[in-house]
Amino acid sequence: MTTFELVDSGEAVDVEVQELIIAGWAGREQAGIDEHIEELKAIGVTPPSTTPLFYRVAADQLTSADTIQVLGKASSGEVEVVLIGSPAGTLVGIGSDHTDREAEAWSVAHSKQVCAKPVGRQVWRLEDVIDHWDELTMASWATIEGDEVLYQQGGVTGLLPPGELLQRFGLEETRLAPGQVMLCGTLPVIGGVRSAEAFRVVLEDPVRHRALDHRYRVDVLPVVA
Repeated sequence: MTTFELVDSGEAVDVEVQELIIAGWAGREQAGIDEHIEELKAIGVTPPSTTPLFYRVAADQLTSADTIQVLGKASSGEVEVVLIGSPAGTLVGIGSDHTDREAEAWSVAHSKQVCAKPVGRQVWRLEDVIDHWDELTMASWATIEGDEVLYQQGGVTGLLPPGELLQRFGLEETRLAPGQVMLCGTLPVIGGVRSAEAFRVVLEDPVRHRALDHRYRVDVLPVVA
Protein backbone atom coordinates (compact mmCIF):
# COMPACT_ATOMS: atom_id res chain seq x y z
CA MET A 1 0.00 0.00 0.00
CA THR A 2 1.30 3.47 -0.96
CA THR A 3 -0.09 6.57 0.75
CA PHE A 4 -0.20 9.78 -1.27
CA GLU A 5 -1.08 13.27 -0.03
CA LEU A 6 -3.32 15.67 -1.94
CA VAL A 7 -1.46 18.98 -1.80
CA ASP A 8 -4.52 21.24 -1.72
CA SER A 9 -6.38 19.52 1.11
CA GLY A 10 -3.71 17.50 2.90
CA GLU A 11 -5.96 14.47 2.47
CA ALA A 12 -4.21 11.08 2.56
CA VAL A 13 -5.10 8.69 -0.26
CA ASP A 14 -4.15 5.02 0.04
CA VAL A 15 -3.45 3.19 -3.21
CA GLU A 16 -2.82 -0.53 -3.49
CA VAL A 17 -0.78 -0.59 -6.69
CA GLN A 18 -1.81 -3.55 -8.81
CA GLU A 19 -0.58 -2.57 -12.28
CA LEU A 20 2.50 -0.47 -13.03
CA ILE A 21 2.88 0.75 -16.61
CA ILE A 22 5.80 2.59 -18.21
CA ALA A 23 4.84 4.55 -21.33
CA GLY A 24 7.93 4.56 -23.52
CA TRP A 25 8.59 6.64 -26.63
CA ALA A 26 5.56 8.79 -25.72
CA GLY A 27 6.54 12.01 -27.47
CA ARG A 28 3.88 14.23 -28.99
CA GLU A 29 5.97 15.09 -32.05
CA GLN A 30 7.94 12.61 -34.13
CA ALA A 31 11.01 14.83 -33.97
CA GLY A 32 11.08 14.51 -30.18
CA ILE A 33 10.64 10.74 -30.38
CA ASP A 34 13.47 10.52 -32.92
CA GLU A 35 15.75 12.58 -30.64
CA HIS A 36 15.16 10.19 -27.73
CA ILE A 37 15.68 7.17 -30.01
CA GLU A 38 19.01 8.58 -31.19
CA GLU A 39 19.98 9.42 -27.61
CA LEU A 40 19.47 5.81 -26.55
CA LYS A 41 20.94 4.33 -29.74
CA ALA A 42 24.16 6.04 -28.67
CA ILE A 43 24.31 3.70 -25.67
CA GLY A 44 23.31 0.62 -27.67
CA VAL A 45 19.51 0.55 -27.27
CA THR A 46 17.53 -0.98 -30.17
CA PRO A 47 14.82 1.36 -31.55
CA PRO A 48 11.19 0.48 -30.66
CA SER A 49 8.92 -1.53 -32.94
CA THR A 50 6.21 1.14 -32.62
CA THR A 51 5.47 4.24 -30.55
CA PRO A 52 4.33 4.60 -27.88
CA LEU A 53 5.05 1.27 -26.18
CA PHE A 54 3.56 0.33 -22.81
CA TYR A 55 5.94 -1.73 -20.68
CA ARG A 56 4.60 -3.66 -17.68
CA VAL A 57 6.64 -3.61 -14.48
CA ALA A 58 6.05 -5.47 -11.21
CA ALA A 59 3.72 -3.37 -9.05
CA ASP A 60 6.01 -3.59 -6.03
CA GLN A 61 8.72 -1.67 -7.90
CA LEU A 62 6.91 1.60 -7.19
CA THR A 63 8.47 3.27 -4.16
CA SER A 64 8.39 6.56 -2.27
CA ALA A 65 11.55 5.74 -0.31
CA ASP A 66 14.34 8.31 -0.26
CA THR A 67 16.92 5.68 -1.31
CA ILE A 68 16.89 2.96 -3.93
CA GLN A 69 19.43 0.17 -4.36
CA VAL A 70 20.78 -0.76 -7.80
CA LEU A 71 23.21 -3.38 -9.02
CA GLY A 72 26.29 -1.79 -10.53
CA LYS A 73 26.98 1.73 -11.75
CA ALA A 74 25.14 1.67 -15.08
CA SER A 75 21.71 2.96 -14.05
CA SER A 76 20.18 6.43 -14.29
CA GLY A 77 16.91 8.24 -13.71
CA GLU A 78 14.39 9.94 -16.00
CA VAL A 79 11.86 12.55 -14.88
CA GLU A 80 8.28 11.49 -15.66
CA VAL A 81 4.77 12.65 -14.87
CA VAL A 82 2.97 9.86 -13.01
CA LEU A 83 -0.77 9.20 -13.34
CA ILE A 84 -2.23 7.30 -10.39
CA GLY A 85 -5.61 5.60 -10.31
CA SER A 86 -7.03 5.92 -6.80
CA PRO A 87 -10.29 5.79 -4.83
CA ALA A 88 -10.18 9.63 -4.99
CA GLY A 89 -9.95 9.64 -8.80
CA THR A 90 -6.95 9.94 -11.09
CA LEU A 91 -4.05 11.75 -9.45
CA VAL A 92 -0.95 13.44 -10.89
CA GLY A 93 2.47 12.95 -9.35
CA ILE A 94 6.14 13.17 -10.27
CA GLY A 95 8.57 10.26 -10.44
CA SER A 96 11.55 8.71 -12.13
CA ASP A 97 11.79 5.79 -14.51
CA HIS A 98 15.12 4.67 -13.07
CA THR A 99 16.61 2.23 -15.59
CA ASP A 100 19.59 -0.11 -15.88
CA ARG A 101 21.34 1.11 -19.03
CA GLU A 102 23.43 -2.03 -19.55
CA ALA A 103 20.30 -4.20 -19.53
CA GLU A 104 18.53 -1.67 -21.75
CA ALA A 105 21.06 -2.38 -24.51
CA TRP A 106 19.75 -5.95 -24.88
CA SER A 107 16.15 -5.61 -23.64
CA VAL A 108 14.29 -2.42 -22.79
CA ALA A 109 11.49 -4.43 -21.17
CA HIS A 110 13.91 -6.21 -18.84
CA SER A 111 15.78 -3.00 -18.02
CA LYS A 112 12.54 -1.41 -16.80
CA GLN A 113 12.02 -4.27 -14.35
CA VAL A 114 15.53 -4.21 -12.88
CA CYS A 115 15.24 -0.90 -11.00
CA ALA A 116 12.73 0.55 -8.52
CA LYS A 117 10.53 3.41 -9.76
CA PRO A 118 10.71 6.32 -7.30
CA VAL A 119 7.63 8.56 -7.02
CA GLY A 120 6.86 11.50 -4.73
CA ARG A 121 4.06 11.21 -2.18
CA GLN A 122 2.52 14.63 -2.86
CA VAL A 123 -0.01 14.69 -5.70
CA TRP A 124 -2.62 16.80 -7.45
CA ARG A 125 -6.00 15.79 -8.82
CA LEU A 126 -5.85 15.39 -12.61
CA GLU A 127 -9.11 17.32 -12.92
CA ASP A 128 -7.42 20.34 -11.31
CA VAL A 129 -4.69 20.62 -13.96
CA ILE A 130 -6.17 19.10 -17.12
CA ASP A 131 -7.57 22.46 -18.33
CA HIS A 132 -4.06 23.98 -18.37
CA TRP A 133 -2.03 20.80 -18.87
CA ASP A 134 0.28 22.25 -21.51
CA GLU A 135 1.46 24.94 -19.08
CA LEU A 136 3.12 22.34 -16.82
CA THR A 137 6.90 21.94 -16.92
CA MET A 138 9.25 19.15 -15.84
CA ALA A 139 12.88 19.11 -14.76
CA SER A 140 15.43 16.85 -13.15
CA TRP A 141 18.78 17.36 -11.45
CA ALA A 142 21.49 14.73 -11.04
CA THR A 143 24.09 14.78 -8.27
CA ILE A 144 27.38 13.73 -9.87
CA GLU A 145 30.62 13.71 -7.86
CA GLY A 146 28.89 15.81 -5.21
CA ASP A 147 27.59 18.52 -7.56
CA GLU A 148 23.91 18.84 -8.49
CA VAL A 149 23.58 19.59 -12.22
CA LEU A 150 20.55 20.20 -14.41
CA TYR A 151 19.85 16.93 -16.24
CA GLN A 152 16.49 17.48 -18.00
CA GLN A 153 14.18 20.44 -18.49
CA GLY A 154 11.16 21.21 -20.61
CA GLY A 155 7.40 21.40 -20.95
CA VAL A 156 4.96 18.50 -20.98
CA THR A 157 4.07 19.70 -24.48
CA GLY A 158 6.80 17.36 -25.73
CA LEU A 159 4.77 14.37 -24.54
CA LEU A 160 1.33 12.98 -25.34
CA PRO A 161 -1.37 14.58 -23.15
CA PRO A 162 -3.20 12.28 -20.69
CA GLY A 163 -6.31 11.83 -22.82
CA GLU A 164 -4.43 10.74 -25.92
CA LEU A 165 -1.91 8.65 -23.98
CA LEU A 166 -4.61 6.69 -22.15
CA GLN A 167 -6.55 6.29 -25.38
CA ARG A 168 -3.46 4.79 -27.04
CA PHE A 169 -3.23 2.46 -24.04
CA GLY A 170 -6.77 1.30 -24.78
CA LEU A 171 -8.89 3.28 -22.34
CA GLU A 172 -11.98 5.18 -23.43
CA GLU A 173 -11.83 7.79 -20.66
CA THR A 174 -9.10 10.06 -19.30
CA ARG A 175 -8.78 8.16 -16.05
CA LEU A 176 -7.11 5.11 -14.58
CA ALA A 177 -8.82 2.47 -12.48
CA PRO A 178 -7.85 2.39 -8.78
CA GLY A 179 -4.55 0.54 -8.51
CA GLN A 180 -3.31 1.39 -12.00
CA VAL A 181 -0.23 3.64 -12.18
CA MET A 182 1.42 4.95 -15.35
CA LEU A 183 4.72 6.77 -15.87
CA CYS A 184 4.04 8.97 -18.89
CA GLY A 185 7.29 9.52 -20.77
CA THR A 186 10.41 11.64 -20.39
CA LEU A 187 12.43 14.48 -21.87
CA PRO A 188 15.81 14.55 -23.65
CA VAL A 189 18.87 14.55 -21.40
CA ILE A 190 21.24 17.51 -21.19
CA GLY A 191 24.81 16.32 -21.69
CA GLY A 192 24.09 12.64 -22.33
CA VAL A 193 22.70 9.73 -20.32
CA ARG A 194 24.81 9.07 -17.20
CA SER A 195 24.57 7.70 -13.69
CA ALA A 196 24.35 9.81 -10.53
CA GLU A 197 24.62 9.59 -6.77
CA ALA A 198 21.20 11.19 -6.31
CA PHE A 199 18.36 12.34 -8.51
CA ARG A 200 15.73 15.06 -8.05
CA VAL A 201 12.57 15.45 -10.14
CA VAL A 202 10.17 18.40 -10.24
CA LEU A 203 6.79 19.10 -11.87
CA GLU A 204 5.77 22.79 -11.85
CA ASP A 205 2.31 24.31 -12.33
CA PRO A 206 2.89 28.01 -13.12
CA VAL A 207 -0.84 28.71 -13.39
CA ARG A 208 -1.54 27.73 -9.77
CA HIS A 209 1.97 28.63 -8.56
CA ARG A 210 2.89 25.26 -7.07
CA ALA A 211 5.24 22.35 -7.66
CA LEU A 212 5.71 18.67 -6.87
CA ASP A 213 9.21 17.39 -6.18
CA HIS A 214 10.94 14.23 -5.06
CA ARG A 215 14.59 13.45 -4.36
CA TYR A 216 16.16 10.05 -3.91
CA ARG A 217 19.66 8.71 -3.38
CA VAL A 218 21.13 5.78 -5.30
CA ASP A 219 22.88 3.08 -3.30
CA VAL A 220 25.11 1.07 -5.67
CA LEU A 221 25.54 -2.61 -4.86
CA PRO A 222 28.68 -4.42 -6.05
CA VAL A 223 28.56 -6.74 -9.03
CA VAL A 224 30.24 -10.06 -8.17
CA ALA A 225 30.76 -13.21 -10.18
